[in-house]
Amino acid sequence: MDPATQMVVDGQQAFGMIGTVMWTMLRTGAMLMAMPLIGTRAVPVRVRVLVAGALAMALAPMLPPVPEFAGLDAASVLGVARELAVGVAMGFCLRLMFEAGAFAGEIVSQGMGLAFAQMNDPLRGTSSGVVAQWFYLAFGLLFFASDGHLAMVAMLVRSYQALPIGAGWTDAAAGLSVPVQLFPAVLRGGLGLALPLMMAMLATNLTFGVLAKAAPSLHPVQLGLPVAVLTGMLLLSLLAGEIARPVQALFDTAFDAGMAVPAP
Repeated sequence: MDPATQMVVDGQQAFGMIGTVMWTMLRTGAMLMAMPLIGTRAVPVRVRVLVAGALAMALAPMLPPVPEFAGLDAASVLGVARELAVGVAMGFCLRLMFEAGAFAGEIVSQGMGLAFAQMNDPLRGTSSGVVAQWFYLAFGLLFFASDGHLAMVAMLVRSYQALPIGAGWTDAAAGLSVPVQLFPAVLRGGLGLALPLMMAMLATNLTFGVLAKAAPSLHPVQLGLPVAVLTGMLLLSLLAGEIARPVQALFDTAFDAGMAVPAP
């Protein structure tokens, strides 16, 4: 083979590799953009693009061959939309589990009297209570401590095995409704985490309410808020040592649902 022909062949292989990486990067990037922690404004967009590109280059050699690019036609546009939809659905499944922690924090804030303590939350892109942010950060620490990032990569590889690049919309449409089915699990998980603190805060508030009715001259209501805050902080410190198991169960639910998204 003469050098000119070899250069043409190498150029075609290079463009083929770039096309494979770009097709893989669609689903990977969409999942990272929709994920909690990584897909927030706290992480710069350039960093997210670099992480998506690195994952795509690592996964591309292990995936089935992608369809050849035949120009900008309807099939290519629908293929891009399908890859983005599947990636967003998988990332949204994980985000919902983190919202269960934020939901628990908002409920606990109501009982502690800290519902008015709202701060800008860069991890969620909105204003939330300080207790909700504590739960969200605790979920993030437990996510990486329990190798959730490795499970995320395994879920991504499983999605390409179940729904290869170039598959039809009919194969992916059934799994795109999975995030909607996770909402009951989010509510149950949030209420389950907040229930012990809710009952303790309810007992504390009822106690001071009875004292205020029985002996109003002592002004027990003035002591209600400090006692509720201190009691809530003490219970949160006790909950921190027992939160790993229910949070891990929520993560398992999210990963199972994420793997069911691309299931044909």
